[in-house]
Amino acid sequence: MSSAENVLQDLLQQEEEIQFSRFPNELALEIGLALLQEARTHSKPVAIDITRNGLQLFHFAMEGTAIDNGEWIRRKNNVVNRFGHSSFFVGRSLKNADKTIEEKYLISSQEYAAHGGAFPLIIRGVGIVGTVTVSGLPQQEDHELVVGVLRQFVARQEQK
Repeated sequence: MSSAENVLQDLLQQEEEIQFSRFPNELALEIGLALLQEARTHSKPVAIDITRNGLQLFHFAMEGTAIDNGEWIRRKNNVVNRFGHSSFFVGRSLKNADKTIEEKYLISSQEYAAHGGAFPLIIRGVGIVGTVTVSGLPQQEDHELVVGVLRQFVARQEQK
């Protein structure tokens, strides 16, 4: 298996591991604030969005972000909602195929951003119900910020 294939396998494994047993609105607030705190710890300005079933549960844009970050969030979320995988996974898949999203799927990059930062909000036994998204850092850092925080919350749920 090539290095690129290993990366894709690791990204799919994250989606298998990061699944919640339930996701009440209060949890979105806690996760959003944890993402904010983690970004502040590293002095990285980001916009954060958590949406479940089309309802925006959390949204915050730190100082140093711009309206463009909101557009990136919208476009990354479109990728997760269409393909059922993290925006980073879809982007890496396209890179491995040496194709753009327009070439492979005949959809506009103005509406879909296959760049890291949007992760599917998955409820075990239910499936994808939304997105947890960060915009403002290089795409791999956006992805890693989301995954790192979500892992903490899934682990906490599993301990209960």
